Amino acid sequence: MQVQVARIGKPHGIRGEVTVQLFTDDPGSRFAAGAELSVEPASPLAPGGRLTVSTSRWNKSILVVRFREVATRNDAEALRDHRLSVESEEVEEDEEGYYEHELEGLDVFVVEDPEQAELGDPVGRVTGLQTGAAQDLLRLELADGAEVLVPFVEEIVPEVDLDAGRVVVCPPPGLLELNEEQPGADSDVSADSDADAESDAGAGADVEAEADTDAPVDADAATDVALADRGDRP
Repeated sequence: MQVQVARIGKPHGIRGEVTVQLFTDDPGSRFAAGAELSVEPASPLAPGGRLTVSTSRWNKSILVVRFREVATRNDAEALRDHRLSVESEEVEEDEEGYYEHELEGLDVFVVEDPEQAELGDPVGRVTGLQTGAAQDLLRLELADGAEVLVPFVEEIVPEVDLDAGRVVVCPPPGLLELNEEQPGADSDVSADSDADAESDAGAGADVEAEADTDAPVDADAATDVALADRGDRP
């Protein structure tokens, strides 16, 4: 079984580099030179459904990766939002956390009290997980089609039952409306970073001007963990 470790974000510069949203605490080995990752959905840029890391580096808090198979900005754009995975045998299990693929598709039930026994009808489903330095966010699609981001912390998401196929959300009043994503908004976490500081319109600007902010990936980083620890991550 494949376990997702990252999602490809925006192109970075004009030479085929991409930013990645990490779903792993071990980027040092996952994105070391020569590492191979499975790609979904299928792409003609990934022969055999795999991409090979050429280089990876940090630009501030964003990991920037170049794959051997990706040579231009157009190629990088074509891979945007593709998922990068490894075999589950390569990942250590974390009994207290969840992987994004485990959460996707779960029914969402809303309660006013975490101890409430009667759940009623589902109000939507989980469509993804967005990670952040402070906390992770569950992405929900409600029955009316609205997309909502909910902090994935125990106080707001008191129950995750994979066997029953559900999550229970106990939001403070107004939270679902407050966190509703605007139509057409770019939810890519790399969009608000300086990793793409060069102008898209002036794509000819060489990203090497930012080289002083880059640092090599630490190959001694910790092992993979399920990234949704509901607020427990440092």
